[in-house]
Amino acid sequence: MTKIERADVFAAGRRGGHGDLHAYRVRGRGRCAVVLWIGGEGDEPDQVLALPEADRCQVPVFVTVRQARVYASRRGRRLATSEANTLELSRVQHWLEDPVRRSVPAGDVLEAWNFFEDLARGLGGIHRLPQQSAVHHRAYEKLFGDECGAWTPAEQRVVLELMTAGVELWNSCPVIVKPCSKIVFDRGTSATAGAGVDDPVKSA
Repeated sequence: MTKIERADVFAAGRRGGHGDLHAYRVRGRGRCAVVLWIGGEGDEPDQVLALPEADRCQVPVFVTVRQARVYASRRGRRLATSEANTLELSRVQHWLEDPVRRSVPAGDVLEAWNFFEDLARGLGGIHRLPQQSAVHHRAYEKLFGDECGAWTPAEQRVVLELMTAGVELWNSCPVIVKPCSKIVFDRGTSATAGAGVDDPVKSA
């Protein structure tokens, strides 16, 4: 892919989204990073920015919001806000270890659900998440209303399945650290790539 083609992908998003650009921080146990998130306009869905490379897509990731801002600026875009919202994914992972005994971190699970969908959409890998059904929709509505204590066993089961698949997607998707370096990290593999850290997002 040429530099011009890369710029076009960045400007429009993988599926043509021209919405506002935001930095979004994800703090997980296996991978922490700041990513770029494109808000959908009109009927367009939101998505995490991913760049096509050969037969797959890679998610640009950054250690700090400033790095993400500079990256966007060099490609003719500005972040919609100076701050970044944060998904505390580690809280979701903690709950997944013992969902029977531990309380549901409702806000974090809701954030994670939305993030996983946007990530899968940006990667073109929505099939890597469980196909959502009416049971998912009911579970989501209860979660949104902070009524996850009223989940049926079936509803809790599908949420656990989706969260588990989403965590795996985030931890395994190809990422490109400090994109100017053009070094790709797969499944959390570490390298210096000019970043000076083992895992480029541990400080995010």
